[in-house]
Amino acid sequence: MILYGLKNCDTCRKALKQLPEARLVDVRSEGVPTEVLAEALAQFGDKLVNTRSTTWRGLNEEERTSAPLDLLQEHPALMKRPLIKTDEASYLGWDKATQAALLAG
Repeated sequence: MILYGLKNCDTCRKALKQLPEARLVDVRSEGVPTEVLAEALAQFGDKLVNTRSTTWRGLNEEERTSAPLDLLQEHPALMKRPLIKTDEASYLGWDKATQAALLAG
């Protein structure tokens, strides 16, 4: 199980604490493979881009209209976190539904 996020993100820390088998991939230092981003974008659509982040607020209008894949590759911290990838599925965020799916069993 791979958790794409930021090591300083409180939500990512909470998820890691409850998922000790998960490996954190810090998107700022290591990035996210293009195929993983493309797959997540296809599954989650616009929800993958966190428009409430300070990174988003720092972008100008022209940058905000860029294709989501380009935006996320250029500014990995814009991705909603965490993106959790297992062998079977991908999950976005650390809400009750994600917790139930990953912690049941």
